[in-house]
Amino acid sequence: MDYNEFFRKEVNALKEKGLDWKIRVLQGKSVPHAVIDGKKSLILCSNNYLNLSSHPKLIQAGINALKSHGAGSGSVRAIAGTMDLHQKLEKKISEFKETEDSLYYQTGFAANAGLIPALMSEGDLIISDELNHGSIIDGVRLSKAEKKIFPHKNTEELKKILEESEKNYSKILVVSDGVFSMDGDIAPLDKISFLCRKFNALSYVDDAHGDGVLGKGKGIVHHFNLQGKIDIEMGTFSKAFGVVGGYITGTTSLKEFALNKSRTWLLSGSAPPATIASCIASLELVEEEPEHVKKLWDNTFYWKKNLKKAGFDSGESETPITPVMLGESITAKKFSEKLMQKGIFALPIVFPMVAQGKARIRTMMNSGLTKEDLDSALEKFEETGKELKVI
Repeated sequence: MDYNEFFRKEVNALKEKGLDWKIRVLQGKSVPHAVIDGKKSLILCSNNYLNLSSHPKLIQAGINALKSHGAGSGSVRAIAGTMDLHQKLEKKISEFKETEDSLYYQTGFAANAGLIPALMSEGDLIISDELNHGSIIDGVRLSKAEKKIFPHKNTEELKKILEESEKNYSKILVVSDGVFSMDGDIAPLDKISFLCRKFNALSYVDDAHGDGVLGKGKGIVHHFNLQGKIDIEMGTFSKAFGVVGGYITGTTSLKEFALNKSRTWLLSGSAPPATIASCIASLELVEEEPEHVKKLWDNTFYWKKNLKKAGFDSGESETPITPVMLGESITAKKFSEKLMQKGIFALPIVFPMVAQGKARIRTMMNSGLTKEDLDSALEKFEETGKELKVI
């Protein structure tokens, strides 16, 4: 077989359907006004919700750690790669989340893909929301457990599955995103937690898009006042906290289990000191300067209100993830291209990432955006909407 020919055919098939990724290049810092592919643009598609990735405190913390601890550890965490900074970060995560203990992973994807198959095996059951993130889906596939899918956020159906399954499996895990990344809606974690406790199932929430956003920045567990009632909370530093890396938090026994059983943790080189120090600084900053979270939500409410006023549909969003629903994939792509020409960087989300007829421009709010930025973007969205006859 000519494998290069195979690669080309696969990619060409995606291109013909318009499903290939066209990579845009950020030239400089991730800030609201940035240069994308050589063009000055207003970024409305970054997960950098609190605008912290370029914050002087995070940058200085990274510089200091680079000088004191070097560029890398030279090992996996389990051998010689655990530095005092890693332990300091894990302690800080636990304080921030009000849990016993935490474990930092290289990415959020690594946390889900490594811990879920370690937790669940043959004879167990995993019950997963139908719109869960791909990292959860891969984690479930890697396990030998049976899986059942419940309709999106439908806790009545979840209850039925638990009632039918309670006595048939050794262990049951219920896993859900906290904030769903395509629609920006929030999982009914209070009801999920109640059902898990009632039916003796493990509760697992992926709070990647709730970290730094919900619960005054502390996430979905705090949003619902469920401290101590969720077995496993997974999160990430790559979005609102402005750095990179995932973590799980809960009890000390959970941490000890995870660090002994998660292959993604055991067999990956540890994150560099500068990254870890910046993660610590990000948590400290969210605690010390609540104005970042407040501004994010002020911008979110203003953006949603005025999109609706202009005639756009933002779906079921309850968070800074705000889809502009457009229907057909070709319309969403044209809309994004026209916005880019006008200096607005906002990407289309099309099938198969979302269902047929559910294409949208997914906009993400940022605490660094000014009212003038939002008004300018709203004007260009409305102008483009009228050009394409979608409003």
